[in-house]
Amino acid sequence: MSEHPLQRFFTSQRPRPVFEWERHQQRDVLIIDHPRCQAVFSRQGAQLLHFQPTGEKPWLWCAEQWPQVGAIRGGVPVCWPWYGRHPSEDLWPAHGWGRLLDWKLLDSCEDEQGVSLTWRLDLCDWQVDLHARLGASMELRLSTEHQDSQPCQLSHALLAFWRISDVSQIALSGLEDIDGYDRLNRQACREEGALTLNGGCQKVYPGTPKVQLHDPAWERELYIDTSDSDDTVVWHPGNRPLMGVSGRESQGFVCVEAASGSAEGLRLAPGQRAQLTLQAHRLS
Repeated sequence: MSEHPLQRFFTSQRPRPVFEWERHQQRDVLIIDHPRCQAVFSRQGAQLLHFQPTGEKPWLWCAEQWPQVGAIRGGVPVCWPWYGRHPSEDLWPAHGWGRLLDWKLLDSCEDEQGVSLTWRLDLCDWQVDLHARLGASMELRLSTEHQDSQPCQLSHALLAFWRISDVSQIALSGLEDIDGYDRLNRQACREEGALTLNGGCQKVYPGTPKVQLHDPAWERELYIDTSDSDDTVVWHPGNRPLMGVSGRESQGFVCVEAASGSAEGLRLAPGQRAQLTLQAHRLS
């Protein structure tokens, strides 16, 4: 497995502040270098592209090459205000506008345990905040407030690309005995044991199961908590080519996502909030 493409920011011998903006592949990126962790955010999409607790391998996968315009594949894209295809507008971008627009960094601070950041996107009658807490563990919390005078529909997701040794060698436990749905085969599914991936996968598990990602080759187990979500989604393209991503690269990730409203949408009244949380920590 090659080095994470964004680890290049941390190889210099010069002292680096905890927070520093740089330009990379035509995007503004925020480099975070803290004694407890290293991380990279893109201003576009408020997208966490790289996260690495000190002394560990990176937790998140990111594509080596980004398109000149459009969505960056990798890290944790914020899918908002719809997840997947828009229910009625075929020409609108998949996974919404949130991952395509620049967000404002409202606050960034540090303490002995790590860093905290708040990003905001104001769009039409919506106010969207992404709160991040990074240190020995990772927590992302997406909060949407509907400020119009009429009810609205919403779906959203935190679509995490977890970096792994090889997709054929990992297993996901915690999904057993849940009545899920296999979107690729369009049929119900139920895991009798740990889920392994042999080919493409797009499975939806209702509720908020606590998923354990087992990666024996890296002797690592991550505990992934999709709190506040309607569904936990497991996705991998299998042998299907992804634009801008080599087959070698695609073997190095699996997506375990927190999603809500993807079936019929969440109905928000004026002033109502919707929240989605994704947390992960290393199992000792």
